[in-house]
Amino acid sequence: MGAGGSDENISILSPQVYLDYGGFGPLDPRVHAVMRPYLEGWVGNPSAIHSLGAEAKESLEASRKKVARLIGGLSHGVVFTSGATEANNLAVRGIAVRAQDRGRHLVVSAIEHISIINACRDLMKHGWSVTWLAVDSEGLVDPETLRHAIRSDTVLVSVMAANPEIGTVEPTRALAAVCRERQVPFHVDGVGGIGRIQLDAEAWGVDLVTLSGNDLYGPPGVGALCVRPGLKLVPQILGGGQEDGVRSGAENLPAIVGMGVAAEIMRREGAGEIQHFIQLRDRLLRGLLERVQGVRLTGSSQHRLPHHVSVCLRDIKGESVVLDLDLHGIVASTGSACASKTREPSHVLRAIGCLSEEIEGSVCFTLGRWTRSSEIDAVLEVFPRTVERLRAISPSGSKASSL
Repeated sequence: MGAGGSDENISILSPQVYLDYGGFGPLDPRVHAVMRPYLEGWVGNPSAIHSLGAEAKESLEASRKKVARLIGGLSHGVVFTSGATEANNLAVRGIAVRAQDRGRHLVVSAIEHISIINACRDLMKHGWSVTWLAVDSEGLVDPETLRHAIRSDTVLVSVMAANPEIGTVEPTRALAAVCRERQVPFHVDGVGGIGRIQLDAEAWGVDLVTLSGNDLYGPPGVGALCVRPGLKLVPQILGGGQEDGVRSGAENLPAIVGMGVAAEIMRREGAGEIQHFIQLRDRLLRGLLERVQGVRLTGSSQHRLPHHVSVCLRDIKGESVVLDLDLHGIVASTGSACASKTREPSHVLRAIGCLSEEIEGSVCFTLGRWTRSSEIDAVLEVFPRTVERLRAISPSGSKASSL
């Protein structure tokens, strides 16, 4: 199954126009096929000494190698977790607490995922300080800004590879070089970017990378933190000492096997999917800008995820647009699924200078492995009518104008 997939597979996976792959990626049928025996058959615990345990351990280590290959890392540095949120917490808190005698200062971009931000806020309650790196109007972190932010007591820098809300791809390689020069561990939240952009952890000097199984078209409820060998973390979950003592608890073997298969497929096919994504992405964005007044691209136009379109609309609420699109069988989002649970204005859009009314009008489309050209056509037909109708009944609808 290559980019675009087949009509049959798409109809099985979604009867709708599904453009919220950033919120939840459907499970690739090939991944499900490999996972199925682990869910239905006799599978041992990887920690057991009998033959079934040995077979389970072999499968666990094979998945570790597949995940490591995807990011150019070493397999013995891969720690499996329950998801990206846990991996981010393990990275931030695990490094900070381990290094607290040397320093209690962290440098974090202002547009990180809420799991990073809240982990840092919690550390601040206990004596750590955080420098929040400002970004420009496109959401980019300047390596020189990072250089000036690092202090003698800095113990960790965390900047995501790409922002899932606005699609901006960060200069990870340059940022890693600054951290290596200053001898400070560098953590990259790779969720949403890995497989769609280049990241070579070992060659670039990235110390920690967070991955999510679901964002690779694998199962939800599994993630990984890839740690440079030799870098020590304080465990956040204590127990029997699984995952080399870094993350205790019996491994979720079916999900881990699925994540390994998903990572291998992404490594083989991800680069081939990118051009397909870019063509569809650019046609969607161009159509939105041409057919709808008062719409503005958020994030970078040049340094952008290939499958990502995010816009802000004037004089209309993004939630209303998303709900109306859903009535027409089109699934989109208003940005970060995790942040939407708090009902707070987007910290990402605030950081890039969006006005309050623009933040309220945020709409995001993320394409995926099974997105077809006809689905883009459907959005471009429905979206302008949706916006026009909602603006007509909005108190400020008459004010809509081009940005």
